[in-house]
Amino acid sequence: MEELIKIACGYIALLVEAVAALVIAYGTIEALIELIPALGPHRETGRRRKVWRRFGVWLLLGLEFELAADIIRTAIAPSWTDIGQLAAIAAIRTFLNFFLEEDIEKLHRQNEEKAVS
Repeated sequence: MEELIKIACGYIALLVEAVAALVIAYGTIEALIELIPALGPHRETGRRRKVWRRFGVWLLLGLEFELAADIIRTAIAPSWTDIGQLAAIAAIRTFLNFFLEEDIEKLHRQNEEKAVS
């Protein structure tokens, strides 16, 4: 029974990783489409920042899905090696998430301050 659950969790984790890849790919395509006018001669002030902020949100979402997939993969009877790898991956992804979210919030506050001025 435990082996069946491990196999099912493996497939579920693969599906969640595929969703993460789709989320990041969608965000990348959206950012590229939005960035093209921002590089042209009729540039809108702050457009690149808006594109970066929106792309950052997609990256954050993708990172969350990737972390979820890692947790699912190691949820059933993990070895100490699995736990150590999950801890390292979770720490790195949490670190990336934290600083990316901080940058996005900082840009959001700057945009609000400009709007008020």
